[in-house]
Amino acid sequence: MNLTDAELDRYARHIVLKEVGGAGQAKLRRSTVAVIGAGGIGSPAIQYLAAAGVGTLLLIDDDRVDLSNLQRQTLFSEDDIGRTKVAAAAGAVVRLNPNVIVVVRSEQINARNARGLLAGADVILDGTDSFATRLAVADAALELRIPLVSAAVAQFEGQLAVYRGWEADKPCYRCFVGDDPNRPDVSCADVGVLGAMAGVMGSLAALEVMRQVTGFGEDAAGKLLLVDALAGRFRSIALPKDPGCPGCGH
Repeated sequence: MNLTDAELDRYARHIVLKEVGGAGQAKLRRSTVAVIGAGGIGSPAIQYLAAAGVGTLLLIDDDRVDLSNLQRQTLFSEDDIGRTKVAAAAGAVVRLNPNVIVVVRSEQINARNARGLLAGADVILDGTDSFATRLAVADAALELRIPLVSAAVAQFEGQLAVYRGWEADKPCYRCFVGDDPNRPDVSCADVGVLGAMAGVMGSLAALEVMRQVTGFGEDAAGKLLLVDALAGRFRSIALPKDPGCPGCGH
């Protein structure tokens, strides 16, 4: 896939990186990335993925923009209040990079429809705050063998991991969280969140999506990144595969 003169100019700062180059940029243009949740994490992730030249963004979210979102969801403005988040996000993507194809699904993703919604994606980014939704997305990603970038944020803390549980030495999401369908959801409205913290985790999630597409640097699968804004600390811990995992252990 040849890049046009305009694309060579637009993505010059990527192309000059030997770990990305023209081949990596072409991979980004060919890729389809599904973003689950256009909220605090999805908002900056969508912006950076669109700016990076991802070919197709599939945006899935059934929520509408609320005034309380604007403290951290930088993709939206007061003019977007009341609109579906995916429609408002699609408009922002077009303004940022009209070369990106945006597919929107204003519906709740769950165990019944996740596989159908996500089939065909090259990478999935989950930034939702619902445990049931995360399990449904993770199970579909495992079944479809699509790399899952999972990011979460609450108060002053964030976590990020990449899951490819179908590989013999890599964990799936259930290796990390187990199988607890009754775990309560904890939303930003319940516990609060530092707005910039959502921006940090969304940006890191976009970076990991780009790594999965292009292959630059050290693979992050099998590690859990923990970010503590109060301590100003980033640390990474090993996340082993669970032989007894209900998702990938067999």
